[in-house]
Amino acid sequence: MVRRRAAGGERAVAAGAGAAAVAGEGIAEGGGPMLVTERDGRTIQSVDRALTLIEVLAGHDKPVGLSDLAAAAGLNVSTCHHLVATLVARGYVLHAGRSRGYMLSLKLADLAAAASHQFDLVGFVQPDLQALNEDLRESVQMAAMRGGALVTLLRFGSLMPTHVEPDEVRKMRAAHATATGKAILAWLPESEMVRIVSEQGLAAFTERTITTVSGLIEELRLVRRRGHAVDEEELEPGVICYGAALRDGSGAVVGSISVSIPKSRASAEYRSHVAQAVTACARRISDRLRLGYYR
Repeated sequence: MVRRRAAGGERAVAAGAGAAAVAGEGIAEGGGPMLVTERDGRTIQSVDRALTLIEVLAGHDKPVGLSDLAAAAGLNVSTCHHLVATLVARGYVLHAGRSRGYMLSLKLADLAAAASHQFDLVGFVQPDLQALNEDLRESVQMAAMRGGALVTLLRFGSLMPTHVEPDEVRKMRAAHATATGKAILAWLPESEMVRIVSEQGLAAFTERTITTVSGLIEELRLVRRRGHAVDEEELEPGVICYGAALRDGSGAVVGSISVSIPKSRASAEYRSHVAQAVTACARRISDRLRLGYYR
């Protein structure tokens, strides 16, 4: 039996291709029960069905065969196969083999842990990032990867004139063109980096953006050698950024911080000063993470 939460509270939906045991519930195309709520018409059937499959698999401690999975979710086998194949491709479900069936992966648990981890990390990093902002008077930010997207979790704006703040929505698909993104990508396994690039692409934001995988791999090699990442007007014309990775107690990269400066102030001496400042700040934060002050 699959439990679904509707507008009026939780109710049980009987499993089975022809079952519609709950009053007000019809039969959807494909043979399964169609979820009807007070907000009917605002839900997407395929998403609802995919979530039902996840819930069914979560209730089993062993792999579930395709036929049994389809029956438990109230779907025909063909529909179930297409949905579960998508969940497998996205890493939420594991295919244990034809004779064994399907089971949940740990991706949902990882996402939940990552969300909690990053939420706490913001408060941990904030004093250091604010101090860096006050010291340099330039825009500073902390970002982390959420799935394949680069998400800015904390930012303090520039206290200086002649500075353009970045478009955060645009940055989500621009890990390859930002200092925060490259500081993280440089320390990921190459297969993971390629996966992110495959999902997000290598869009050209300016004429200086890196748009080839080979070019990005070489750039990330330089990031590892230097110890910091540089965005040379690759996302916004006239804006240069320096970034460095943050590591937790296990040595894993949990995010990155960066400083943005306008090209008009980017003398060689000032560039060196900013690069050293952001690297030192990232090192201090990482040292505290390694010493166990952050759980």
